[in-house]
Amino acid sequence: MAARGHVQDPNDRRLRPIYDYLDNGNNKMAIQQADKLLKKHKDLHCAKVLKAIGLQRTGKQDEAYALAQEVAALEPTDDNSLQALTILYREMHRPELVTKLYEAAVKKVPNSEEYHSHLFMAYARVGEYKKMQQAGMALYKIVPKNPYYFWSVMSLIMQSISAQDENLSKTMFLPLAERMVEKMVKEDKIEAEAEVELYYMILERLEKYKEALDVVRGKLGEKLTSELQSRENKCMAMYKKLHRWPECNALARRLLLKNSDDWQFYITYFDSVFQLIDESWTPPAEEEHSLEGEVHFSIEQAVNFIEERIAEESKSSRPLRGPFLAKLELIRRLRLRGCNDEYKLGDPEELMFQYFKKFGDKPCCFTDLKVFVDLLPPSQYTKFIRQLLDVIPLVAAAENEVALPGDIKALQQHLCVVQLSRLLGIYHAMDKKQKLAVVRELMLRYRHGLEFGKSCLKTELQFSDYYCLLAVHLLLDLWLEGEEAAVWQCLTLLEEGLSHSPSNAQFKLLLIRIYCRLGAFEPVSELYSSLDAKHIQHDTIGYLLTRYAGSLGHYAAASQSCNFALRFFHSNQKDTSEYIIQAYKYGAFEKIPEFIAFRNRLNSSLHFAQVRTERMLLDLLLEANISTSLEESIKSMSLSPEEDDIPWKDLRDNRDLTVLFSWDPKDRDISEEHRKLSLEEETLWLRIRSLTLRLVSGLPTLAHTIQPKNSEKTAENGVSSKIDTIRALLQQLEAAVDSGKKFLEQKIQYPVLGPPPTRMAGFFSNGSCQCQTSLFYLVSDIYELDTNGLGDLLHPQVRLFFFFFSDLFNKCKGDLIEVRDGTLKTHPNLLENLVFFVETISIALWVSSYCDSVLRPFKSNLQKKKKKKKESSVAMPPVFTHFLDYVTELQTLTSNVIDHIKGLEIILTALKPEELDSLSKHSEEKKFTKTVQGKVQSSYHHSVQEIGELLKKRLDTIKKLKI
Repeated sequence: MAARGHVQDPNDRRLRPIYDYLDNGNNKMAIQQADKLLKKHKDLHCAKVLKAIGLQRTGKQDEAYALAQEVAALEPTDDNSLQALTILYREMHRPELVTKLYEAAVKKVPNSEEYHSHLFMAYARVGEYKKMQQAGMALYKIVPKNPYYFWSVMSLIMQSISAQDENLSKTMFLPLAERMVEKMVKEDKIEAEAEVELYYMILERLEKYKEALDVVRGKLGEKLTSELQSRENKCMAMYKKLHRWPECNALARRLLLKNSDDWQFYITYFDSVFQLIDESWTPPAEEEHSLEGEVHFSIEQAVNFIEERIAEESKSSRPLRGPFLAKLELIRRLRLRGCNDEYKLGDPEELMFQYFKKFGDKPCCFTDLKVFVDLLPPSQYTKFIRQLLDVIPLVAAAENEVALPGDIKALQQHLCVVQLSRLLGIYHAMDKKQKLAVVRELMLRYRHGLEFGKSCLKTELQFSDYYCLLAVHLLLDLWLEGEEAAVWQCLTLLEEGLSHSPSNAQFKLLLIRIYCRLGAFEPVSELYSSLDAKHIQHDTIGYLLTRYAGSLGHYAAASQSCNFALRFFHSNQKDTSEYIIQAYKYGAFEKIPEFIAFRNRLNSSLHFAQVRTERMLLDLLLEANISTSLEESIKSMSLSPEEDDIPWKDLRDNRDLTVLFSWDPKDRDISEEHRKLSLEEETLWLRIRSLTLRLVSGLPTLAHTIQPKNSEKTAENGVSSKIDTIRALLQQLEAAVDSGKKFLEQKIQYPVLGPPPTRMAGFFSNGSCQCQTSLFYLVSDIYELDTNGLGDLLHPQVRLFFFFFSDLFNKCKGDLIEVRDGTLKTHPNLLENLVFFVETISIALWVSSYCDSVLRPFKSNLQKKKKKKKESSVAMPPVFTHFLDYVTELQTLTSNVIDHIKGLEIILTALKPEELDSLSKHSEEKKFTKTVQGKVQSSYHHSVQEIGELLKKRLDTIKKLKI
């Protein structure tokens, strides 16, 4: 038998089965194995920790924590125990406990490089920058390696970034970091590129741009080699900061001579030329123009330079777009400055025409020219488009038939022209008949283009997909103009397109938007899942899903959607800490502030705040039936009416509102004003929802005693302060509602593919707002209820509530879907109103439960008094009768809505797909038309079923309400 190379620790062998069970997810067996091992080896700390991990993963958090603390109190120093405890604390989301663990280990083993580095990383996870600095220096003293020294320097920079006082940052932390690096520079100990990057970062933050420039241009700058043109880019940035435009210009010019297709350097070149012209700069008589060489300081030189780049391009082995686009950019800038020299460069229309001839078969041609179409006079738009069409080799099979492209290049050229036609507003100027003719033509071209993509994989897009998308955009225009059938054709064409291009995200995104607009959420969940959104996309495009999730009655899917989004946000904190640690390990110091900013941006995300609030309201809606279960739910969510954890001042709108392609002209596209207004609307609606949640969470806290309100005992119990909180929140809700109403008075219309509007307009118009507000006022009034003379206090608020509640019920009446004039007509607003009805009835139930808890002891007291006095003539205060009337009316109204929902279900079931088939005019589309209508019908059916089930639960609870 061969001898072993090393002696294995026997404990490792004993622990191996437990590790295997945990790795395989068999936590119960891991716990059993750990118990067996601990019977034989009571002092095997790691076994206890591994058992704790098993307990944590089986939901026994308290037992796991107790066991972990038992081991941590012994201050272990063996690797196995320390690593296992680190894993456990991470799973518990308690990274601060890891720091205590390694602080103890470092005290016991003060010369351990490993434990010191683990301690540093533990501090990094919790953002203890001062302690990181100290740990880094302690580590450097034990093992004098450069990385450890610079960990300490970077921790100083992090202290400066996180410092509340900017003055302190620039007078203490950054100068100290600078001195530490300068010490290493003087001793010639700078070894790595990361250390030079760090020095540059410090000088830049101190605004010592001259010194930073000297570092980059000097000997240390030679180490900047990992990124292409890293030195040049840093020099350029410093020249701009120092307003050294001659050097800026010369460097950009030199880099363009090397690579005349680098767009960023054209921009810098033009910026610097015009800066020099404005400053009337002239080169020195005898000396060199600048440190970087020759400088261009006039329009003539700029024009000649661009012409030279175009001439050089003809000798290039591949076509370069940069020089041609630079010419158009120069014309644009000259026009903006009111210069008359643009004629020297040529006519923009001719230049764009020539550009199209050269690059029209490239998909990027449209996006390139899109920037410069404003150089064309509107009177020339049609002529320009005709001119482009004339050079495309299209072939017509017969005289009256549409001329079609013979290859992919011609198809791409034609697609570019069609996109430009939409951008220039040519399609928008058409009437209904012309638009429908264009839609037919585009779909003909789309289906013809599929021939070129027969060999495409499922993951690849078809070459002609944009034809289908443009046809849908035209149909959306018609829908907005009141053509109801157009929206069904949109869905039909998109479903057809998706069948040929299963990976086309634009088809899926458009389908999501249109289905949601029609109130059909069922197909949306699957479409969104198939997008396979990654990481940050859950924040940037997640709003497309979560905005409609709960509002259309698909409660189970809504709950799943919110969970999905929240999982990403909650993992962000942990994940970012790991990114930061990796950045320290590999010396990517410049990335660390970026990771911190990224984490803060996600923590302050508007979408995060919205999803969190809506998820909690949804959970209460689904789980909390009466006050006891409401109290349990609120406790489990750690909700408190006093606490507002939304960072209102720092809210960040991370939504990507341009995720859907748009070829609309500027005046019809999403503007900056639309973004601002959408953010304002979303924030107002979030405030209303957040205050509603906090008011609901305050209901179980309102304990009520029959003692006088001014008694000392009441004050001591803190009950008065609780009702004061409720009343303060009610005032805030009233203010938020007023702000919301004022906002809606502007009657803002977003572009059809712009930001989706909130539910705020429906909340105000259908009576939900007034219902919910009157219910919360009822809570305030009932709290003040006194048996001596205030018996009628309940009556006015109840009457007001039922007035608005009946109005809300009336707004829920009507058919969700109907066939009118041979066209399918939907009423998705009825679904939203039904969802608001369910919310309002739930709040009414929770308030009723509170009223019941207040009135019950009052009635009991009165009955006792009656028995003592033996007076049968003593009349009960009317409040009890009014409450019973209120409960009866609530029951009746809920029953009526349930009956209405049953009627909707019957209608939706009876609506046969065959009846709708005749609406499809094109045989190719017939199959997809049937699919689309079936999906919408099924989604509506599912919605009313879920709403009906929830209302039945509410009705059962209302029936149990008795004083």
